[in-house]
Amino acid sequence: MKKIPSKKVTPVPPKFNMMWLWILIILGFFGLQYFFSSDKTEEITYQKFKEEILLTGDVDKLVAFKSNDLVEVEVYIKKDKLKEDKYKDVAPSPNALLLAPDMGPQYRFKVLPEVEFSKELKDLQAGLPEGQQRIEPQYENRSNPWAGWFVSFMLPLLIIVAIWMLLMRRMGGGAGAGGGAIFNIGKSKAQLFDKESQINITFNDVAGLEEAKTEVMEIVDFLKNPKKYTDLGGKIPKGALLVGPPGTGKTLLAKAVAGEAQVPFFSLSGSDFVEMFVGVGASRVRDLFKQAKEKAPCIIFIDEIDAIGRARGKNSVMGGNDERENTLNQLLVEMDGFGTNLGVILLAATNRLDVLDQALLRPGRFDRQISIDKPDLIGREQIFNVHLKPLKLSEEVDAKKLSAQTPGFAGAEIANVCNEAALIAARKNKQSISMQDFQDAIDRVIGGLEKKNKIISPEEKKIVAYHEAGHAITGWFLEFADPLVKVSIVPRGVAALGYAQYLPKEQFLYTTEQLLDSMCMTMGGRVAEDITFGRISTGAQNDLERITKLAYAMTAVYGMNDKVGNVSFRDSSGETQFHKPYSDQTAELIDQEVRNLITAVYDRTKQLLLDKQDGLIKIAEKLLEKEILFQSDLEEILGKRPFENRTTYDEFVNGGADGGGVPQTDLPLKLPQDESKNNDTKSEE
Repeated sequence: MKKIPSKKVTPVPPKFNMMWLWILIILGFFGLQYFFSSDKTEEITYQKFKEEILLTGDVDKLVAFKSNDLVEVEVYIKKDKLKEDKYKDVAPSPNALLLAPDMGPQYRFKVLPEVEFSKELKDLQAGLPEGQQRIEPQYENRSNPWAGWFVSFMLPLLIIVAIWMLLMRRMGGGAGAGGGAIFNIGKSKAQLFDKESQINITFNDVAGLEEAKTEVMEIVDFLKNPKKYTDLGGKIPKGALLVGPPGTGKTLLAKAVAGEAQVPFFSLSGSDFVEMFVGVGASRVRDLFKQAKEKAPCIIFIDEIDAIGRARGKNSVMGGNDERENTLNQLLVEMDGFGTNLGVILLAATNRLDVLDQALLRPGRFDRQISIDKPDLIGREQIFNVHLKPLKLSEEVDAKKLSAQTPGFAGAEIANVCNEAALIAARKNKQSISMQDFQDAIDRVIGGLEKKNKIISPEEKKIVAYHEAGHAITGWFLEFADPLVKVSIVPRGVAALGYAQYLPKEQFLYTTEQLLDSMCMTMGGRVAEDITFGRISTGAQNDLERITKLAYAMTAVYGMNDKVGNVSFRDSSGETQFHKPYSDQTAELIDQEVRNLITAVYDRTKQLLLDKQDGLIKIAEKLLEKEILFQSDLEEILGKRPFENRTTYDEFVNGGADGGGVPQTDLPLKLPQDESKNNDTKSEE
């Protein structure tokens, strides 16, 4: 049988650890100290000390201390006497003065207890000639001659070394970076996920992002089957940028890409490149792409890329060295420079697209910008179905109704609602989560935690009741106002004394009539206080802020004012943030037209509430009695709403002629306010 030679295995040298280097340095210091200052003290008899040292006047000092039952005396010879030949055996080495400048003692002897030694020493020196120094022993209480030296010198040194090593480990990558982390400070901090440490999240766990999933699934498919695209001449995309508001699922989608791709996946944050040392960010970028090339094909994911990708040349100090710009320059070169990164795809996420550098966004670097917006009705239903799976639900819970009751909610907010509902049901010791628990959770997310123990005077409570009744009345009798769902005077959150919840119609375009009705509904609380009490309070602060913002938007952005004209002064690029893009005369005209518009809204709302003052009083009194009113209570008091417009909730839940779908347009135009809630806050002065 042929013998197969065994393969020679080259041993891998162990990784050097800085901890061992410091141990060797400290041991070496002790060794040098011992070598140069080793104990050369000579043991002599008491008789020799008296005759050859003491009486000749060579003693500099005597140090005595107890040793067992005897007194041990150390003899220090004067420095000028050490040069004599008779002391050459105990004289220190010249090199020893560098490490132990205070050398000695030179001799040591033992005598009887201290009382007899002191007396005898005094008698011996009594016969010395006048002018010669008399030596008195110095008594010390010590157990180990090295202990004092260690405490006074070596212990502080060890503490300083330990603190320095801790700081270096922290700056070089945390506790897991090892003792040599300071030398690895320029290395990438990216976390690598491969076949051994694969993420379990897949596209099935991502709901409500169908268009975005289609985009990234094509990238994943390219990595799995590149020949299908290269045969037609296609090239793998360099990168994809995930753009969207916070909480919409950008990082979750990246995790799903990592779970589906089955290729090495490097994950890190934009802030991981930023460091206090100059040149570290660029070095980490180079090291990241070096590792990625070795693992190609692979994916790099940079979360919050705006930490290093902001536009260059802004807020820079003259003559200064901007470390963030250097990092961005290196990233631009690595993505599309002379060196090709074949098989390396870069994914990044941000919610600040407007601040990113244009060189980062051009084709050839981030070839695709994938918009991840807040989900619509159908998307919210899919997200609810994902988050409802692990919960124990009662039969009445319907994801379709919940999605219709949460307009404007992002995926993170929906996850929060589901978690809050589970916590509320657990506090009530329920066996399953009911629909009422979800309603309470939605109220808590929109308005904050309910504060039943908050002390409110009866007068303040009455003002809040009429304020909220004013919102309810105006919304009920205005055709284009959002339909009311619930009105409450229970304090919530930090400063909310009451709130009214609406279900706005999910649309992208708004007419002038819709915006004016919305402003009148928001003004209803202030007007109700005025016509009822003859005075106003600070409770309408939040309402007035939104009305003013919307009035300026209608006048200067949407072109809905006849005198200002069909112009829009909104600068989406941010280039005119330090100066107005119009003259002072135009600014005065805009201010005047905004005041006229708000005054007209106030007069219209006041006339409506005066006509419906009986209903206003009934709703306010009912609120003071029950604290919370629903749409059915308003129908009982005011009758059915005089308009037949079906709400988005009714169309989606109960179906409609269009199948419950929500019309889409290519020109999105959102109201400049939060459509999912209407909180009335009280200002603290």
